Amino acid sequence: MPSLPKPSPDAKAHSQQVQAHLHADIAAQGGWISFARYMELALYAPGLGYYAAGAAKFGPAGDFTTAPERSTLFGRCVARQAAQVLRETGGDILEAGAGSGKLACDVLAELEKLGTLPERYFILELSGELKARQQATLAAHMPHLLDKVQWLNQLPESFNGIVLGNEVLDAMPAYLVARQDGAWLERGVCANQAGFSWQDRPIADNALLHAAQALDVPENYLTEINLAAPAFISSLAERLQRGALMMIDYGFPRAEYYHPQRNQGTLMCHYRHFAHGEPFFWPGLQDITAHVDFSAIAEAGVDHGCELLGFTTQANFLINCGITGLLAETSPEDVANYLPLANQAQFLLSPAEMGELFKVVALGKGIDTHLIGFARGDQRHRL
Repeated sequence: MPSLPKPSPDAKAHSQQVQAHLHADIAAQGGWISFARYMELALYAPGLGYYAAGAAKFGPAGDFTTAPERSTLFGRCVARQAAQVLRETGGDILEAGAGSGKLACDVLAELEKLGTLPERYFILELSGELKARQQATLAAHMPHLLDKVQWLNQLPESFNGIVLGNEVLDAMPAYLVARQDGAWLERGVCANQAGFSWQDRPIADNALLHAAQALDVPENYLTEINLAAPAFISSLAERLQRGALMMIDYGFPRAEYYHPQRNQGTLMCHYRHFAHGEPFFWPGLQDITAHVDFSAIAEAGVDHGCELLGFTTQANFLINCGITGLLAETSPEDVANYLPLANQAQFLLSPAEMGELFKVVALGKGIDTHLIGFARGDQRHRL
């Protein structure tokens, strides 16, 4: 990968530690691990993985930019949807994987304006380093509401209110599978002196084999199957007493995800704002993701007692939640403030940027009203 920026000596040394950890795990497993295991360790190995170590990840100084980092308009719109659910349920908010804490700040600030602050804002965060960043962000921007925020390292036994997840599912470890000569193989990872290499083996895991055999794809087809993301939604659905689960991420309905022309899958890595497809590049220094199969997410929720409340593009969702009205609060004559906001809105809404690739899905229990975020452009039929 000669065209990508070179890491600093300290970063390079850290990546070498991660590589050594991966090599040791591969050796302990007999010389081969699933790609899901590789992805899990590269991202989450305690003290070493990308999300468990201290490097900047979000915003200009990191490797990628999320919607909350791009604009407060995003969080304000999410808050409008959250407010509707909170009014109906009287519950709390649970955010899964809160990143830098920016979304939590913007949602709390808007809910305060709307007079619909929850009693508690829970953040489910497994990374101690990210938890510290979230605490610092909230202390700097919303100190008077910090006592409402409570961090969790596991899901609560039961929950009422709204669960939020922005770009959480795409970072859950995914398996790689390949259809060759009428058979399904699992593509795993071996170690060598240069780093790592691919090796295909017959699928041994029954759940993975069943999921692969259910796919209608042509020969010589490589793709991902994520078992962790639907399992996470199932766990949330089981614990939800009344309220909504709302996930925002990039991905497709199943028919599009496993389209015949998408024969190399969706695996993507992010390093210093460069997107590429090489997961063995500087392990521990880059994000590794796969797009979300939203049909699998919807099925997991419905199978565990939820109703599918809505599915649409991010652009439709933000428009339904009033992004144009929020933008209009700033006068176009105030060029210094209006133009940056307008550019941010364009980035969030444009089909060429986040507007179409990113989707929003909502599942719920005991919600009797139609969610405002899906008032127009609801695409549940595509799932």
